[in-house]
Amino acid sequence: MGTRLGAAGMGAELGERATLVQFSSAFCQPCRATRRTLAEVADMVEGVTHVEIDAEAHLDLVRTLRIERTPTVLVLDGDGALVRRAAGQPRKADVIAALGAAVRD
Repeated sequence: MGTRLGAAGMGAELGERATLVQFSSAFCQPCRATRRTLAEVADMVEGVTHVEIDAEAHLDLVRTLRIERTPTVLVLDGDGALVRRAAGQPRKADVIAALGAAVRD
């Protein structure tokens, strides 16, 4: 997709193998469930990090990435390249499948 994010742009370190980036907002109910799902998956897969970004506090990044709703989840590979993107509350199986495209052994 050509998009790459680094630690400086996100305000958090990238995972060694992949990073699950979640854009959230304060009053978003699906964001809470998404946070739990992504944290569980990150705990299951070694080298994967979950980073949550407050969309309202990072409007420049939201505009740059064209985030239109929360939650939006970006799956980055170990180099910070965007591999998958989804808006709405993801299912755990879908997150695991998306990680398969990002994680290199």
